[in-house]
Amino acid sequence: MDGKTRANIKPGTVVNIVLKKDQRSGNLTEGIVKDLLTSAAFHHRGIKVRLEDGQIGRVKEIIE
Repeated sequence: MDGKTRANIKPGTVVNIVLKKDQRSGNLTEGIVKDLLTSAAFHHRGIKVRLEDGQIGRVKEIIE
């Protein structure tokens, strides 16, 4: 599943995100969602989340 629809993502979901510094390279970071930062139901670049380790990025893939 892709991470563009907010309803698919909730705290505790395992996801791959792209961090701001990795947007050019496309490197993905895996983690567990702590907070959803995008309030819109859909975002074309991916819903922005905070992971449990504090990193912030846009969801590219939902793993679980």
